[in-house]
Amino acid sequence: MSAGADAGTSTGTAASGGRRPDPLDAYVAALSDSLQGPGRAKSRLVAEVRDGLDDAVSAHTRAGVPYERAAELAVRDFGSPDRLAPAFQHELSIAQARHTARAAAFTVPLAVACWLLLRTAGHDGAAWRLPQGTSALTAHLVVVAAVASVLSATTLAATGRLARWLPVPHRLPLAVAWTGTAASVTMAVTALVLVTLSAVVTDWPLAVAAGALAAAAHAVVASSARTCRRCARLPVN
Repeated sequence: MSAGADAGTSTGTAASGGRRPDPLDAYVAALSDSLQGPGRAKSRLVAEVRDGLDDAVSAHTRAGVPYERAAELAVRDFGSPDRLAPAFQHELSIAQARHTARAAAFTVPLAVACWLLLRTAGHDGAAWRLPQGTSALTAHLVVVAAVASVLSATTLAATGRLARWLPVPHRLPLAVAWTGTAASVTMAVTALVLVTLSAVVTDWPLAVAAGALAAAAHAVVASSARTCRRCARLPVN
């Protein structure tokens, strides 16, 4: 009975583990793991590579080549994932820079508007206990919003139609990444200050709402900027 069980286990292992992994699946997985960028754009690029591999395998099998050999030939013809990744990463880095630029362009000015609205709504001077601090934060927010807006507009223009005639600056994704990071930090500080001020200002519901909006803006911009930093660190062609 023990021998029969051992035989059954051995047969099951051979049936389940004896099959070689599909070279196409392994190739696509390795390429996907080496890329960073927006999920939709990355999925599209990886799907295009898989379609190309499938077409190459079909061409070989129609010529009478067994599937396993056809898959190996297709992978060899495409080249290693490390060779393809830099070209694809360049496109993904630009796409991520555009995503981060749009996020900063929409969220930072909106948070600034809410902050200014709260300041103008606090008519009674006793409500603002830290006038110097709030004035400094207002000035900082305006500067960050101006820089983020200018860089966002420049990024969207440079990576849009202008990219057909002019090369995209190599360090643009890195500049967008750190601008987005600075904006996200500013949004986090703004959210903390607004929530703190909600305890002393008259229009505390407005302060809480503005703080929640700033926190949401921080989450959106911080996530996009973090991915943009990872993209900027990867080699591109």
